[in-house]
Amino acid sequence: MEITHLMKLELRTPLFYTKMDYINDDTCLNLTKYDDIIICCELNPEQSKKIEPDQGQFLGSILFYGRKIENSTTKEEEELIYGASTENQVAALPQGSYLFAQQRSAQALSRDEWLDMAIEQQKDGLWERNKLGNLLYVRYLYEDGEFVTQLFRQAETAATTN
Repeated sequence: MEITHLMKLELRTPLFYTKMDYINDDTCLNLTKYDDIIICCELNPEQSKKIEPDQGQFLGSILFYGRKIENSTTKEEEELIYGASTENQVAALPQGSYLFAQQRSAQALSRDEWLDMAIEQQKDGLWERNKLGNLLYVRYLYEDGEFVTQLFRQAETAATTN
């Protein structure tokens, strides 16, 4: 099992997904090599700023689940596929600055495992004085012969004063 520790990632273009009604831990643990799934979670505003958050209260509501849209990279292309109004069918991991962490293994991480990883990501991010957003994106995919669980958390580096 290979873990990529906290790093800054500048996502230059959004990743688009077709919204799904619901997925459970079993769906994520039984991915195929063709799947690319994302979950967008709100974080508890109080817990999302703590260096030692309470795992039981860390997550808020799930905003959306999505499955990767193949061969499409822009909102305009999505509108061609789904029609003029794509708000209800398409979700995105927006371009921007993120704290990024991932784990490669024989199986995708369970909810409890990626939640532990998200808390460690928050601790490291706050320690490095990043201003963290209140959304967490969890992405599952298959890459280079292994399942990968990735975490994206919007972050701005705090300005330092002399």
